[in-house]
Amino acid sequence: MVKLDVITTRGGDAGETSLGDGQRVRKDALRVEAFGTVDEANATLGLVRLHADAQADAMLARIQNELFDVGADLCVPGEAGARLRVTDAQSARLEAEVAQMNAVLPALRSFVLPAGCAAAAHAHVARTVVRRAERLVVALAAQEEVNPAVVRYLNRLSDHLFVLSRHCNAQAGGDVLWVPGATR
Repeated sequence: MVKLDVITTRGGDAGETSLGDGQRVRKDALRVEAFGTVDEANATLGLVRLHADAQADAMLARIQNELFDVGADLCVPGEAGARLRVTDAQSARLEAEVAQMNAVLPALRSFVLPAGCAAAAHAHVARTVVRRAERLVVALAAQEEVNPAVVRYLNRLSDHLFVLSRHCNAQAGGDVLWVPGATR
């Protein structure tokens, strides 16, 4: 499927890169920003995995692979042949995992601060990067054709990472909650 034998091509030295269909675009194009931020989100998941339990690690390994699917979907504009497309089944799986993890967590009585154990803190960072990727994909969709399943997937993934952070913190003593006006 993919063969990379030369890494340094010098093709981007003038500030352009190739999309999956071969089209050359500026490296700061919105589409490149969108799939680049998805790549950044994927890298943050690697940090979460360093601190996750076996169940969370397995979920995150699958999600990392799916984020490559998201990037592949985004890097080819339009309906170019039999390209790899994100599907709603992937979002449905995330939603089911959110429901499963959330079912055993206590109801929230305040907002959760992005803190706690290492896995939870890294999951919160990943969540914010996924939210940024989602905003970029929404902006891209306002200008160009984008698979709507990509937006749904990123939306579900940010929910998944929030609940995963709570799951991790539950195993380590509980969430760190916002106390409104605590320092007045």
